[in-house]
Amino acid sequence: MDVFESLLAEGGAVPTDGWDFSWFEGRASEARPSWGYALSLAGRLADASAALDVQTGGGEVLDFALGRAAPEAPVLTVATEGWPANVAKATALLRPRGIAVVASPEEGPLPFADAAFDLVSSRHPVRPLWGEIARVLQPGGTYFAQHVGPRSVFELVEYFLGPQPAAVNSARHPDRERADAERAGLEIVDLRAQRLRVEFHDIAAVVHFLRKVVWMVPGFTVETYRTRLRALHERIEADGPFVAHSTRQLVEARRP
Repeated sequence: MDVFESLLAEGGAVPTDGWDFSWFEGRASEARPSWGYALSLAGRLADASAALDVQTGGGEVLDFALGRAAPEAPVLTVATEGWPANVAKATALLRPRGIAVVASPEEGPLPFADAAFDLVSSRHPVRPLWGEIARVLQPGGTYFAQHVGPRSVFELVEYFLGPQPAAVNSARHPDRERADAERAGLEIVDLRAQRLRVEFHDIAAVVHFLRKVVWMVPGFTVETYRTRLRALHERIEADGPFVAHSTRQLVEARRP
């Protein structure tokens, strides 16, 4: 088996459940936003009485934040997740902390009563459910999240899919986030955006990334894109890492 085929097989075999990206160490890298979302979330959890983490993935970020918030963690903490493999993984990780993980579709609605929480959080939701977030927040409650911004890692997306239409390019724009939040009745307290360097050092990292973050190149399979993957492998071998840029947005909103 040549190097290309070996790397394809390796990238295609790595499990994709959860949001633990430790496998990428030494193979891909992404600069981190300056605000330190997980540590900032820990501070807000320490001040909350009832908290909800939406689209928790494998529960890794919430678990980290609760560990830093202890012993002032909320009396009640619940998480939701829509992908069955992640529901199981998050349950195994969070249940020892007394946290229930509720299987809930990403498109909503949230399976909770009105005004049930004083803190709602989310890291990289597929789509923020602004109306539902506002509904389950108590008056004076806070939504604290890190969202993926517009055109994130689009150098890689457009390598496989070509130039994207205007509607795709403008999705997740901070101005749209603000307007959608305010339309749902929330007040934006803080909204910051950063563009961050991403490097892919081998084609296995590209394959695993596109299998894990499935909305980047919808329907991605190694066989469908084998020709483009080989060309990208040869480019990385000749010129070094493939460079892209992620966009991240820190969002803090309050229900009046």
